[in-house]
Amino acid sequence: MTSGPLTGCRVIELAGIGPGPFAGMTLADLGAEVIRIDRPGGNSVFPGRPEDDLLNRGKKSILLDLKIPEAVATALDLVAKADILIEGFRPGVAERLGLGPDDCFRRNERLVYGRMTGWGQTGPRASQSGHDLNYIALTGALHAIGDAGGPPQIPLNLIGDFGGGGAYLVIGVLAAMVEARRNGRGQVVDAAIVDGTAHLLAGTHAMLATGTWRDERGVNLLDGGAPFYQVYETKDGRHMSVGAIEAKFYAELLEKIGLDEDPAKQHERAGWPALRERIADTFAARTLAEWTEVFEGSDACVAPVLSLAEAKDDPHLAARATVVESDGRLQPAPAPRFSRTVSRVRTPPPSPGGDTRRVLEDWGISDVDGLLERGAAIARHPAPVRNSENTP
Repeated sequence: MTSGPLTGCRVIELAGIGPGPFAGMTLADLGAEVIRIDRPGGNSVFPGRPEDDLLNRGKKSILLDLKIPEAVATALDLVAKADILIEGFRPGVAERLGLGPDDCFRRNERLVYGRMTGWGQTGPRASQSGHDLNYIALTGALHAIGDAGGPPQIPLNLIGDFGGGGAYLVIGVLAAMVEARRNGRGQVVDAAIVDGTAHLLAGTHAMLATGTWRDERGVNLLDGGAPFYQVYETKDGRHMSVGAIEAKFYAELLEKIGLDEDPAKQHERAGWPALRERIADTFAARTLAEWTEVFEGSDACVAPVLSLAEAKDDPHLAARATVVESDGRLQPAPAPRFSRTVSRVRTPPPSPGGDTRRVLEDWGISDVDGLLERGAAIARHPAPVRNSENTP
């Protein structure tokens, strides 16, 4: 069943890794028909089966050998009927394939052409290799994360690849699609992870500009410097997160943990090291379960640190079905949520080429049998579907 606010939107995704597939997954979660063009031999670094790569859920996969001109022509035939194309190659690669912006705009002037890279389409590093860690390093984001006096800490690849990268590609192509529908012309969206990550730091730059943020790790309000915005170990070796920034929440924190401190001295930095030790000693006296019960229903802004597997059983997340099991796989539900056009996990990740014939026929491509016989297009058996939908 088709659902979601992007129902009717057609997206071509030139297969890549990381933030590009994440953007395609998000568009599919929102209801778009996303056709992933895979190539023989694959181009994924995913360590398991392609059918387990959740970044491809909700999509359809076709295999085209883009070394064959007829396959490139077929891809352009699909582009002619699409609203959005996304690719994550280095600058110039799509052009060499014959699928660059100019090639595509000649077939579809309303197309939104989304380009996902780390460094961007221009600049001295544009043609260089890189990964999430390198991109967030250059923007200052990595420098800001970690304990005082210690090295920077790696925040998975959430800030760069997915936060500053894939999410900004989605924002960009949807904004450009609105404009294209108004004015009849598409455009290129240059989504660079360095740009998106820097944009995510707007609030931090604001504090830096006002002198309320020091450009070093572990000494500020939101980086673990403040004892009331910190993670504390419990008696059983687990951890509780504390984010009691506002005065009334801080006062409630002190009351809940039974610590006799003057709430009015909350922001006196000279006392922070000793206060941190006292709070740490207090949390170390009870287990995670005990502290979770203490703070149940509280406004002290305290929550247990749960593992990925534990998250789905948290009462709040379970009530919202924030983490679900679909097709036998634990995964996040689509986000955000809509009151009328409900988003769903529609289908599991496809086998590369599992939808080739059906997609080409559905999109009105001529001589599908000939394309398959000549090897320009390749059809493979689709992965079995066990449970194709899950409503959050």
